[in-house]
Amino acid sequence: MKLPNRFYQPLAIGAPAPFRELPVRPERVIHFFPPHIEKIRARLGETARQVDVLCGNLEDAIAIDAKDAARAGFITAAQETSMGDTALWVRVNGINSPWFLDDMSDIIAAVGNRLDVVMIPKVEGPWDIHFVDQYLALLEARHGITRPILIHALLETAEGVKNVEAIAASSPRMHGMSLGPADLAASRGMKTTRVGGGHPFHGVLADPTPDGAPRAFVQQDLWHYTLGRMVDACVSSGIRAFYGPFGDLKDEAGCEAQFRSAFLMGCTGAWSLAPNQIAIARRVFSPDVEEVRFALRILAAMPDGAGVAMLEGKMQDDATWKQAKVLVDLARLVASRDPELATAYGL
Repeated sequence: MKLPNRFYQPLAIGAPAPFRELPVRPERVIHFFPPHIEKIRARLGETARQVDVLCGNLEDAIAIDAKDAARAGFITAAQETSMGDTALWVRVNGINSPWFLDDMSDIIAAVGNRLDVVMIPKVEGPWDIHFVDQYLALLEARHGITRPILIHALLETAEGVKNVEAIAASSPRMHGMSLGPADLAASRGMKTTRVGGGHPFHGVLADPTPDGAPRAFVQQDLWHYTLGRMVDACVSSGIRAFYGPFGDLKDEAGCEAQFRSAFLMGCTGAWSLAPNQIAIARRVFSPDVEEVRFALRILAAMPDGAGVAMLEGKMQDDATWKQAKVLVDLARLVASRDPELATAYGL
């Protein structure tokens, strides 16, 4: 564990100093792509204009015999694709896998100065982050990387959830966390094969009525507790929380409902696994136009956040001013990437 007075010192001679505050940029959509498929790499420039983050996937869903090709394909994509303002991430293989060291060393040697974030699967405690933190610093120093590469942790095990606060505060490299519902379900022994979303057997039953009428059953969110813990841990450490994958690519309504719940609970964005999920994430994680316009009125009525104002019969005070500022700050960020929304917001 780093002492407070050394928290922001580089971990290797010649490595760049860590950020003291995260770079500010829209991150509504983290779009995953399999780097070993050439026809997908060929479309990445077009895809980059639609998303906030492109993430090359080297881990789950990449067959063992395609691991080396995926790593090489990611390097090719990073070297040859014009990303514009879109961030470039990579999800490497787990730190206990035989591919992790090559994933890190090869990619950072070749394209470290183009890489924004390394996503680490199945993080179980701060010790995992400390290891990656030190290894990244050594690689940055060796290869002359001029900007620190951040770490994004995947919350995918019961032990990781237990240690979520310590993980969030473990390093100045921490960018954020994503909920990984499939691996977490397996780790917990949950009885579901779904990747994200709800389950028809998880809910509450209304009380019986005197007339014996059928009792209403309301499905509940399997991930509400974990998402809440993750958001609190991330926000309290100044990093960002994300919903991970929604596996049923055909269930667009279910995907939107899950993403919207995560957005309302404080998540910055979500993953997209297919082109149809990009539009869903962009829509959900962009603030509602009418809510932004009302929030702007609150800020205009209370420029310094002090006192009380009445708008449409609703009392506004310092607490609602803070809520309004969250919405407006996010809207300004989104507007920087989306001219149509900038006009709609009146920004």
